[in-house]
Amino acid sequence: MLLANLLFAFVDTSTKWLVGGGAVVLQLAFMRYAVHLAITSVDMGRVRWEPLRWRTHALIALRAFCLISSTIVNFYALGHLPLAVSAAMLYLAPVITCLFAAWLLGERIGPGHLLAILLGFAGVLIIVRPFGEEVNLYALLMLYPAAGMSLYSVLTRKLAGQVRSGLMQFYTGVLGTVVLLPFGIALWENPDSGLAWVLLFAIGAFAWAGHEAMTRAHAHGEASVLMPFGYVFVVYLSIAGWIVFGDVPDGPTILGAITICAAGLIIWRLRS
Repeated sequence: MLLANLLFAFVDTSTKWLVGGGAVVLQLAFMRYAVHLAITSVDMGRVRWEPLRWRTHALIALRAFCLISSTIVNFYALGHLPLAVSAAMLYLAPVITCLFAAWLLGERIGPGHLLAILLGFAGVLIIVRPFGEEVNLYALLMLYPAAGMSLYSVLTRKLAGQVRSGLMQFYTGVLGTVVLLPFGIALWENPDSGLAWVLLFAIGAFAWAGHEAMTRAHAHGEASVLMPFGYVFVVYLSIAGWIVFGDVPDGPTILGAITICAAGLIIWRLRS
């Protein structure tokens, strides 16, 4: 889990650096899924295909859409946000997951869960500051990736006993590549340096490797045990933002991040 989140931090840091250098967001999103598809295609070539019901196909497609659309919005917001802010907002996902799990999986939400949900949104208000002069609309935009990743997580749990993780990865790569291909071609701009070329391909490899590491972690440990390690992502991106971009998190951002993480840990404790 520590490795998976480090790889995801590489994706966001590389994306922010490329967008800052003038790269087109939809081109980066296309390359992220095209490389993902290329890698998963090698794995799927060794697997026997099994027929699935149309409803299962629909859920897999919805799961893929959640991840793809969240990636696009996240990549766009990264060009306008310090990495610490985007990481804190993205990790509101475990809190929102409670709501989706109750709706789609029938999981019970008790008073403690409701308290954690309210605490998580309090952390969002601290970061976004909607009642002052420093309203951060791009931070508010990050609510969509947080919600998208929450639904993605719940759908993954719902499909876990029906579909192999490799097949779900493959579907995600196919859908992301096909949907973004026209934009990737129309908006393509050649990177202006060797490092930019490397990072253009690396973001897809980092993302695939991160999901692979996370999948392997869940094969060896319970989700309730692994979940708290996910919050190291906020630490990774805060350090990366400071080293690469000189962004030092301010007081409200740190307080909001701690509040959101505390909300997620309360939910983890109630479920463990």
